[in-house]
Parts: sequence; structure tokens; C-alpha cells
Amino acid sequence: MSEFHAPVDDIVFSLRHVARADRLADWDDELAAEIIAHFAAFAEGRIAPLDAAGDQQGCRLVDGRVRMPDGFGEVYGELAEQGWQGLSAPEEHGGQGLNGAVRAGVSEIFTAANHSLQMVTSLVPGAVSVLMHFGTEEQKAAWIPPLAEGRWLSTMALTEPGAGSDLSVIRTRAAKDGDTWRIDGEKIFISGGDQDMSEGIFHLVLARSGPTEAGVKGLSLFACLSDLPDGTRNPISVTRIEEKLGLHASPTCQLAFDGAIGHLVGEEGGGLKAMFAMMNHARIDVALQGVAHAARAADLARRYAAERQQGRDATGQPVTIDRHADVARMIDTCDALAIGGRALCHLTLVAEALGDAHDFVEFMTPLCKYFCTDAGTCAADLAIQVMGGYGYLREYGAEQNWRDARICAIYEGTNGIHARTTATRSLKMNGGAGIAAFAGFLRDSGAAFEALAEGWVEEAQRVAASNDPAVEAHAFMETTCDLAYRAAWARVAAAADAAPDADRLKRLAGLVETGAL
Repeated sequence: MSEFHAPVDDIVFSLRHVARADRLADWDDELAAEIIAHFAAFAEGRIAPLDAAGDQQGCRLVDGRVRMPDGFGEVYGELAEQGWQGLSAPEEHGGQGLNGAVRAGVSEIFTAANHSLQMVTSLVPGAVSVLMHFGTEEQKAAWIPPLAEGRWLSTMALTEPGAGSDLSVIRTRAAKDGDTWRIDGEKIFISGGDQDMSEGIFHLVLARSGPTEAGVKGLSLFACLSDLPDGTRNPISVTRIEEKLGLHASPTCQLAFDGAIGHLVGEEGGGLKAMFAMMNHARIDVALQGVAHAARAADLARRYAAERQQGRDATGQPVTIDRHADVARMIDTCDALAIGGRALCHLTLVAEALGDAHDFVEFMTPLCKYFCTDAGTCAADLAIQVMGGYGYLREYGAEQNWRDARICAIYEGTNGIHARTTATRSLKMNGGAGIAAFAGFLRDSGAAFEALAEGWVEEAQRVAASNDPAVEAHAFMETTCDLAYRAAWARVAAAADAAPDADRLKRLAGLVETGAL
């Protein structure tokens, strides 16, 4: 397995100079860079070495409980002890209170080092966010500290057999039982549904508390703890672990809730609203997973091509394959996709943290998820192509990078669903506020985007007014993503002089601008 090298300089540059995180009231430039670099060292030294071994060993179901691959529990213990699980949790509840921009840098590095382990641990910030927005003061005090300390990990239990994207047909039932509820039903595709790394698991479960005919309005959100106060197990069992293309060290579980004790989070009937708060966080995190795979692909391809000799130059001297135009194009494409996708995510996250651009954030979140996850798979595929037959071998890491990247375009809403939602809902939200927000982003990216913004607005309004916008959803999303990517690169180019590797960024920016990449 090729060694992992965290793209610390690229991440810090993007946060500082492209997304302008210095506009955040709690931004400390020096501290942010130090934290990201410190985590990178931990990821390179401790987390990444488990990636290939964990992929080969996978997870096991033993006596109804999940067993993680060798070494995962030990490294997770170090992760929790160092405070990484509570990085952005509020200080009053045992966290470090850092902003989402810093967490984004850490999350990307974590994914590239070991996506499986990141997947099992990554839902904690979203769970904390749900509790902060919808939980009672008693719930916050009881549940956030063990999440922040790493004693608990979290899950998001939505999907059921026959109820994937259509949550209105969820069948899992919640019945009132005194001060608590009893949950009965089955959930599938639950990442980290069980594991043996943390003391407990905090399940956030979407269940039907109202009549079936109420549709999504009859859904409520419940917290189901894996262990009850008396030390017994809550009746939540793992019926199987899915056998997947990738993420072999991340247990994707089918769970049975057999009268499990649950606690209402938020209002009865308000489950979808509360759950979407967690899902929106997860979608940006998944977008960053795509970025991580693209950056990993660029690094794998670049390092391999710089050493692999094939062919000769005009003087007859042997050359490495990175000197061949087509190979150089593929490496540059991987690099550019990672940098541009990262910029889009960081711009969206900083806008969200500033709190004054709600319409922009709402429009950009599905766009980031769509573009960056496609970019991750594309770059991972190109890295295999650069490496040829060796890329197809397990020992070089490129094939695992592709397998692990592939899920990103599927979970947290398939990319097709996000395209359809953008065309059918986002263009119409708040009287076209999403259209105005995205057009403003284009215009603010440079004079070259003025005419492009006008043309895009006309197209967006036409699609929104059509009889069936869903028919045009894919083509429209592709056009929108292309413009967003180019606008992000225009901002990267404008700030390139501040980067440690300015010449590389300027060269790539020129290739993106001319359409060579």
C-alpha cells in the first residue's frame, strides 16, 4: 500500500485564502493550521497504516455483535483521548468548540487516510448539532458529553427495506410508553450500526409516531441508546452486516428494533425537520469525502508516474511517464478536481458559519455533494489508468481508493436525487432566492462570469417554469456544477500568489479556464 500524504498546504490555503475563513469571528489562523497539521501527522502515522489491512480483514459478526478489524479499537481510543471526536462540540458540553471550517480540514484528511474508520466516527458532529438545535437542556447535558469525549459513537437510522429515498413509507413504529417510547421495526444500511470501539452507541432513529396516512408529518425522531441505565442492552440487534464493494472495515448493518426504548428528540411529528439538520451536515461531509478521494488519487498517480520509466525523449534519454502528455493530463485532472471541489465545500461551509447566506448554502449543499462525489470517483478511476496494470493491483492502493470512493455518489441521497431536487425545488425556493444567490456567487467570481451568470439565470428560470423540470434535471445540474467549478477555480487563481505552490495553481487554473481540463 502506498504511503498516505495529507494535503495540508492545499487545505489550509483553501480555507484561508479562497473561502476567507478569517471572516469568522472565532477563526484563529495560526491555531487552525496547527490543528490540521497535527491531525495530519496522527493520520499519516496511526490511522492510514490500518487502511489496507482493515480493507482485507473486514468486519465480522460474532454472537450478534460486530468485531472491527485488528488495531481499529486501539487507534480509536487514541483518537478519542486526544479530543478529536469533540473538536466542534460546544465547550460547555465537553467539546473544544472549534468551528466547522477546522473540522472540515480534519474530516478530509481522515477520509483520505482511512475512509472506513472515518465513516464510523463521522456522524458524531451531526448528532451533536441535532441535539443543540432540537434537544432539551436535559438531553444536551446527558448525551453530548459522552459523544464529545468519544465514549459514544452515533448512527443515523433512516433507511428501511422499501423506504429509501421515500421516507413517507417508513414502517418502523414508535408507541408512547410512559415518559419514553417503544420502537419496533427494521432499519438497513446503518453505518456503524454496531462496533466494539466505543462504550456505547447513540442511535438517532426516524420512526412513525402518527398514522400511516400522515406521511412524513407522522414521523418523529428518537434517541435510542445501545445500553440502558441499569446496564442491560436496549433490544436493538444486528441481523446482518452487508458485504460491500468497498469500505470493508466500516460495518454497514441491518438493525432490528424490538421494543427498544427511545426518547423523543424535538417535537412529535417533527422528525424529518430534525433529521435533515443531521443530513445536511452529512452531505457536506460526503462531498469532502469525494474531495479526499480525488486528492488521494492525484497523489498516488503523481508519485507513481514520477518514478515509472517508459519511452524516451527527443534526445533518446529514458523518461518517466509523467512526461507523457496524456498521463500529465490525467494527473492534472485529478489535482484540479480535488482543488476545485475543496474550494466549493469550503466556500459553502464558511458561508454557513457566517449565517448570513442561507439561500446560498441551501443551494450549494446538494451541488457540492453532487460535484465532489462524482469528482472523487472520476479521479480515482484516472489514477488507476495512470498506473496501468499496477493500478489494478491491490498493493498499490488505487483500486481500494476507487472502491471506497464509489459509494459517495449513492449515500446521503443519490446524485440523481440531488439533481432532481435542485431542478424541481431549489430553483423555486423563496421566490427564486436560490437562483439569485448562485448567480451572485458567479458574478462575484470575476468579470468573466457576468455574462455566464445572466445566461445561467435565464436557463434556470426556464427549467423551473417547464412542465416537468425533472426531465432536464441531469443536464441542468451538470451545467450548474461546471459553472460552479470554474468559478471556484477563478477564486483559487485570484489567491494563488498566497499559496506555497503558486506556480502549480496558476498553471492548473489556466488549464481549467481554457477547457483543457
